[in-house]
Amino acid sequence: QVQLVESGGGLVQAGGSLRLSCAASGRTFSSYAMGWFRQAPGKEREFVAAISWTGGSTYYEDYVQGRFTISRDNAKNTVYLQMNSLKPEDTAVYYCAAEGSGLGSKDEYEYDYWGQGTQVTVSS
Repeated sequence: QVQLVESGGGLVQAGGSLRLSCAASGRTFSSYAMGWFRQAPGKEREFVAAISWTGGSTYYEDYVQGRFTISRDNAKNTVYLQMNSLKPEDTAVYYCAAEGSGLGSKDEYEYDYWGQGTQVTVSS
């Protein structure tokens, strides 16, 4: 069992930065790949980024490539999403999720555990 708690969301102006954190409970955190997804009002949840269990492989959706960076610290049971050059269209609830194969995936149905989400609002 893995429990996930996101933090770091908030209100920021366009062009600004935020760093999201996702703290995990459970001794098996390091064996899971971790992903970040987001859901804007009236839209389906979409993939943002993922990182393998070692941190050696990372994946990004095109619309955040070059602006967002996913990383993890297995000693702290935490995964991060550094978000730079934020745009109003990045406004959404951001969720972290844990995926049991350890490899990472863009498919939300591959993920076993989900956090409650943190709101990110980017003003123009």
